[in-house]
Amino acid sequence: MPNNASNIDVRPLSGALGAEVLGIDLAEELGEDVFAAVKQVYRDYGVIFFREQNLTPKQHVAFAERWGEININRFFNRVDGYPMIAEVRKEPDQKQIIGSVWHTDHSYDIAPAMGSVLYAQEVPSAGGDTLFASMYRAYETLSEGMQTMLSKLKAVHSSRHVFGVGYRNDLKDRFGNQEMAKQDAVHSVVINHPDTERKALYVNPTFTTHFDGWTQEESKPLLDYLYSHAAKPEHTCRFRWRKGSIAFWDNRATLHKAINDYPGQRRLMHRITIEGVPIS
Repeated sequence: MPNNASNIDVRPLSGALGAEVLGIDLAEELGEDVFAAVKQVYRDYGVIFFREQNLTPKQHVAFAERWGEININRFFNRVDGYPMIAEVRKEPDQKQIIGSVWHTDHSYDIAPAMGSVLYAQEVPSAGGDTLFASMYRAYETLSEGMQTMLSKLKAVHSSRHVFGVGYRNDLKDRFGNQEMAKQDAVHSVVINHPDTERKALYVNPTFTTHFDGWTQEESKPLLDYLYSHAAKPEHTCRFRWRKGSIAFWDNRATLHKAINDYPGQRRLMHRITIEGVPIS
């Protein structure tokens, strides 16, 4: 059946964020009315999910390009013939996984990524879910005093301690170009989302190193509180993967983490990241 805006079925996953978008075949080009409807769901829910998709790499790229310019990942292994598609792979004999700590992609860039489109190629029989957290809710549920204080702060984000030489050697077979991990960026702790104009908390445990002008020791207690606050169950949703599932999240409004609970099983995902704009 051709894609039609009237056939779209939106099913929220939680009260905080996330919705499944059913009734769409992403292998087909989306008409303007369908694309506009999907874009609105994406803005409303922060992360959207599609089921039972059957995309070639070319179709995966075409869907991502509809949203913006594709970021060629510096560090991840790439799909043969498609450098814009990064592999997120865990083999049965590997114990560590990529993305097991809360994070938002590319916060170390001056213009952080807009979003990421993750497509499930192979999933374990059980486990391997992904958690998402709403950074809108994380900000909105802070006290007025905390909001006021944070609005005056900036934070430093870096790729060096995650992808750089000498770091994460347990994942070095899945990363490359360690010498290129020299990205540092300073962003407001509370940002105004460039599309929705909502305020969102913008720090994450993986790439944020400290508050600008503060030492790491001084920064750690407050950052730890913010991370714990953001990850409260009432701010999150959980997505159970099946082969052919797609998750598309807004990096400016969410955090995410992968669950490492499938020892001895393989999980293979293809990820395309879409360029964003500077945030403030």
